[in-house]
Amino acid sequence: MTASERSRQLVQLAAEAAAEKLADDIIAYDVSDQLVITDAFVLCSASNDRQVRAIVDEIEERLRIEAHAKPVRREGEREGRWVLLDYLDIVVHVQHEEDRTFYALERLWKDCPSIALPESVRRVQAQRGRGTAGE
Repeated sequence: MTASERSRQLVQLAAEAAAEKLADDIIAYDVSDQLVITDAFVLCSASNDRQVRAIVDEIEERLRIEAHAKPVRREGEREGRWVLLDYLDIVVHVQHEEDRTFYALERLWKDCPSIALPESVRRVQAQRGRGTAGE
């Protein structure tokens, strides 16, 4: 089984929104073969708590406006170090750089296929010299 078309659409929108707010190391995994609770994970990081919140706000707004999607669960917002947005179809993790390094979610999901991100996301990452974790 692979991520649904709806899940892939949400991944693309979330990644574009994160890139707009200059998130680092944006990557998406198709976890549909491993988990029954969601199709995909989107991971990205930021250098400070304020930027984590800005990225989260942009992702929520973009998905609400363009895909009529609202998260069913939101965790970590108060601390601003690792915010999880659960849209059922996808789960978005926006982490402070230090937390991303420490928890290394990529290591847990490295056997899952990556989901290609839009060219606009890859271009922003390349311009900032930050690349994407999946390249």
